[in-house]
Parts: sequence; C-alpha cells; structure tokens
Amino acid sequence: MKLLFAFFRLIRWPNLVFIALTQSLFYYCIIVPSLPESYYHLQYTFTQPLFFILMLASVFIAAAGYIINDYFDINIDQVNKPEKMVVEKIIKRRWAIVLHWSITTAGLILSLYVSFKTSVIVIIANVLCTLLLWVYSTSFKKKLLSGNVIISLLTAWTVLVLYFATNNTYHFGVNFSVEIFTAMNRIFKFIILYGGFAFIISLIREVIKDIEDREGDARYNCKTMPIVWGIPASKVFAGVWLVVLIGALAIIQFYVFQLGWWLTAMYSLLLVILPLVWILRKLYTAQSISQYHQLSSVIKLVMLSGILSMIFFKIHV
Repeated sequence: MKLLFAFFRLIRWPNLVFIALTQSLFYYCIIVPSLPESYYHLQYTFTQPLFFILMLASVFIAAAGYIINDYFDINIDQVNKPEKMVVEKIIKRRWAIVLHWSITTAGLILSLYVSFKTSVIVIIANVLCTLLLWVYSTSFKKKLLSGNVIISLLTAWTVLVLYFATNNTYHFGVNFSVEIFTAMNRIFKFIILYGGFAFIISLIREVIKDIEDREGDARYNCKTMPIVWGIPASKVFAGVWLVVLIGALAIIQFYVFQLGWWLTAMYSLLLVILPLVWILRKLYTAQSISQYHQLSSVIKLVMLSGILSMIFFKIHV
C-alpha cells in the first residue's frame, strides 16, 4: 500500500486529474455544443470514445513526464523538498525509468490510434511532447527561461490537442460544409482563449516556483531566472505577464458583458481577475519561501477557476 501511495505521489495525481478535467470540460462544454449533427456523418470525426482515449493518452504522457523529472532531480529535491521525495527513497531509480518508458509507450500507442481516426498531428505532437519532457528534465529545466517556456507550451497543448483531433478540415479530400467550417472557427477562438490563458498563467507560476526553489537550484549550477537575473528582475518579469493577463481578461469580459453573458463576466471578475490582482500585489511584497509557495498554490486555484468557466460557455455556444 505504501508503494502504491508513493506511485500516485510520483505521478502527481492531482495534476493528472486537472488535465482530465480541463479536457473534459472543453470537449463537453465547447466542442460538442459547437459541432452540427452533419459533422458526425463525415470521416475522421472526433467521437466520444476517441476523446476518452486521447484524454487517457494525455494523462499517461504527463505522468511519465513527472516521473522522469523526479528521476533527474534527485539531488536538487534533496535540498528543495526532501520530505516529498519518492525516487530512490521509496521507488528505486531503475524502476522509475522502467515506469517512465512503460507509461510513455502506452500514451503514444493510444495517441497513434486516435491519429488513425482523426489527425496525424496528434501523434506527431505527442511524440514531440515526450521528447520535450525528456530534454526539459535533462537540460532545459536548468537553463534560463527555456524550461519555463517548454512547460507553459505543454500546458497549453493539453487544450490545443483537442482542436487538432476535432478539426477534420485538415484532411485532404474531406468534404465539409460551411456550417462545419463555421463551427471549427468558433472552437478555434475558444482554443486561443484557453490555450493562451494556460500558457501565460503557467509561465508566471513556473517563474515563481523558480524563485521558491532557487536555493537547491543554485547549489547544482542551474541557470534559472532568479539565479541569472536575480529575484527583483524575476518579479518584474512575472508581474508584467500578470498585468498582460489581467488586461487581456478584462478586455474579454467587456465583450462578454456586451453579449449579455453577465453571469460569466461576474464569475471571471470575482474568481479569476481579482485573485490575479491579489497575486500581483502579494508578489511585490513576497520575501520568504513560504510566501512564494503560497502564491504558487493560489495560482493553481486561479487556473482551476479559469478552466471551470467553460461550464458557462455551454449555455451560450
């Protein structure tokens, strides 16, 4: 039982649940209501069974990424979070690498099956994701900004992959109507909205986590932003992106309010925008590791609030 609990801690099961929730909400609240009935009479349609398979593939690839990250981070984790260590402490390194490759292979096989039924972009991109997770863990994580950007892109991809699986207009020879093309454009707008939100807020959180972990990172010659640029400059970087995100969301809510979606606008203001303003204010005064950890935790809650806003769009799409 101890080994099972350690395994679920190793694969960060709450994060995996978050991925599954994000994809489920986007599929059922945005994709399904947007698509006309005629879509399902074409080839290469993204049906519900295929969605479940793709969601499982996404979860597997992410879980394998967490394992390989801990595999290469043993020394750093002994400084930053010794009480949370699993690899070598409970699960031996050789078994961790076996688990990584086994779960990665399962995820890619599932991705390949979905690709045969939908779009080849799915398998190509998911193979690229696994490679990025490997190089992130081995080298890019320790370099200035590149690791942060990779993780932010991979976070956004959990939403973007659904669009490429859905959009059969990428297939040569597939006949699609204006109605379907319009639906794809509508879905694309939501993809940009939520993919952009996921990218920016993930980038902010990654920088704050780097500030929190700077002690262990510095000991092992990592070149993260707080180490290379310093904490004040890192705060400015995260703060600028917070201002950009708050501004973009405020503009979007202006248009949402004009459409008469008042409940959606109020939800976004109270549970997304105002908490981001609070994070910006607290980031300016934060000094201790515990304060940065609190900010990181609140950002995760804002990410959850942002994703849950998809429920409101099911009414309007």
